[in-house]
Amino acid sequence: MGVIIVLVVVAVIALLVVGIYNRLVGLRQNVRQGVADIDAQLRQRHDLIPNLVETVKGYATHEQDTFEQVTEARNRAAAGNLSSSDEAQLKVALDRLLALAENYPDLKANTNFQELQRELANTEDKLAAARRALNAAVARFNTARESFPAVMFAGALGFQEADFHRLDDSEQGVVDQVPQVSFK
Repeated sequence: MGVIIVLVVVAVIALLVVGIYNRLVGLRQNVRQGVADIDAQLRQRHDLIPNLVETVKGYATHEQDTFEQVTEARNRAAAGNLSSSDEAQLKVALDRLLALAENYPDLKANTNFQELQRELANTEDKLAAARRALNAAVARFNTARESFPAVMFAGALGFQEADFHRLDDSEQGVVDQVPQVSFK
């Protein structure tokens, strides 16, 4: 009788651990997908920038400083580091580039420029949504990992806390390198 009780307790614990493990695996995959979604949006934004720069450059040849700032910021951000500082500098440089359109009515009316500007705005919206989704996935994962009884097994099963702000190198997708923009 005592052996049966021990076997039942062991079986219940084993089922509990398997359930916890499977739930944490699913939540960790959601976090990884969130990272990949952000990388996809960053890649799309980085792919749009050379086209936008070239379009504006055709109308505003004397704005070399702005072009160089956008290109430098984009190249730093595309280097794969994805630091929030580099991305912020890229955003500021892009805002300056888009502000140039106000000085060039023909550029503002250019269909290619309007489409690129619309795509960039859409990509920025998607990027913000992807970041919110990642933060929500991280919160769900960390909550599940730290909840009882998972907290007793999560560390032993290899589940480490996910970070909201800095992605571990093993989790961070790589932004594809796109062709360099040349002003020569």
